[in-house]
Amino acid sequence: MDAPQDKDRGPQAGPPPDDAPAPGTADERPDAAAGTPSGTEPEGAADGSGAPAPGLAASLVPMAAVVAILVGGIGVLQYPAELMLIFAAVVLALFAARQGRGLSTVLADMGEKVKRALPAILILLSIGMLIGTWMIAGTIPLMVAYGLELIDPSYLYVLAFVVTAIVATFTGTSWGAGGTVGVALIGVAQTMDVSVAVTAGAVVSGAYFGDKLSPLSDTTNMSSLAAGADLYEHIRHMLYTSVPSSLVAAAVFLAAGTAIGGAPSDLGAVDATVDELHGLFHLSPVLLIPPAVVLVGSLMRKPPLLVLFASSLSALLLAVAVQGFGPSALFDAAVSGFTADMLGAGAVSDTLTELLERGGLQSMYNSAFFVFCAFFFAAALENSGVLRVLLSRMIARLRTAGGLVSATLLSGFAIINGTSNALVTYFLVNDLYGKAYRRRGLHPVNLSRSMEDSVTITEVLMPWTVSGVFFATTLGVANFDFLPWAVFNWSGAVFSALIAFLAPLTGWFGVRRLGRAAEGRPQGAD
Repeated sequence: MDAPQDKDRGPQAGPPPDDAPAPGTADERPDAAAGTPSGTEPEGAADGSGAPAPGLAASLVPMAAVVAILVGGIGVLQYPAELMLIFAAVVLALFAARQGRGLSTVLADMGEKVKRALPAILILLSIGMLIGTWMIAGTIPLMVAYGLELIDPSYLYVLAFVVTAIVATFTGTSWGAGGTVGVALIGVAQTMDVSVAVTAGAVVSGAYFGDKLSPLSDTTNMSSLAAGADLYEHIRHMLYTSVPSSLVAAAVFLAAGTAIGGAPSDLGAVDATVDELHGLFHLSPVLLIPPAVVLVGSLMRKPPLLVLFASSLSALLLAVAVQGFGPSALFDAAVSGFTADMLGAGAVSDTLTELLERGGLQSMYNSAFFVFCAFFFAAALENSGVLRVLLSRMIARLRTAGGLVSATLLSGFAIINGTSNALVTYFLVNDLYGKAYRRRGLHPVNLSRSMEDSVTITEVLMPWTVSGVFFATTLGVANFDFLPWAVFNWSGAVFSALIAFLAPLTGWFGVRRLGRAAEGRPQGAD
């Protein structure tokens, strides 16, 4: 899709000093004339809802309490994330009430957020059903058997990264890639007795590499739209951070795999698992029809729910035609998840039991409930006004491109952890920083890339976000366990900030400016 683009202002002699405003934007704007920097709010000013905005000192108190509850309660004490989100939301709701916004307003906003997120909630439940049906059809067992027969343990991590990245790029969905090939790769890792945490980190890295760079991805489209950047210029500009991040990730996964190369897994146990899979299921290439349905449907841009349902239906038909299961087992697998007892084959090894028993709509019920808790927190945070006050004060003190990009990255990460909704976060970040980027003479693709590096690919790392809950539930690995190994997801922001700080020294390499030669190429190139 095409978003409005800025007009070329003609060639310039060269980039101005890093602290100079863009031509024609200096102090003619109304907010500058009024003595209030754009993007800031004076204490006590109304925020658009009619209620006064809280002051800086007052905003620090509830925000400190929220950070303590989330980080201390979830990260340190390992308390249930749902309960901690509710506690944090209550703190913010009480603060919002002091600002003139009652609990009814918070709950009404929560209802609006849930309504907008309903498609994502339905997709969450549908992927649970997909996993259960793929399991009873033999699709996931087939993929695991192929993986065990073909993959050298030394290369499992890097292949998990590459394969998941390819699937996510073609389908445009990190959830779809993680919930399909990601589950199979985790099964391979369990059977080979290699690190499940590293494998999960590789799967998450690959899933978000593809999601970030795919023109089919909703987050890629919406981040460019929110910032006012052309979709394909946005994708090309992201290569400056995505390529080095992916190379670092691939090198880490290759090194981690090489480290286990000297102590290969028990090949006899692997062979025994493959033989057991062949004994429990009729494995043949026809069982790859359900993944093919997902791939083709995604490429044809069909509605995700329709694609997932069609894939699940094809898996159920294969479960009857190939595996010989009856209707009762089919419905149980789709709703409650697949269990080893359904095989009726006597004792099943502990390794395969752990691999096979997963999926079903009910496996995602806790995640769906978590969404409601997350949006209660998001509504309370929004109505409290504290985050906007704190960020606007920070924006007023930014003087360099590196500082502006770094602030955008930190703000994006903070907001996505509060809202758990990437699409809302994109527009909020643009509302906070869009004018600042234009005043600095920075093209919208810089803002859209910062959104992706701080929002799209980092949301999954925290256990209290919707994507974080989805991947932890689907892969069976806790967020903080795979976080160190999700190298692509946390290194993107590092490269984004580094490129911005070094831009004045590198001829603005990787940073596109308005009305000037962009990144060493003619204006308009990217």
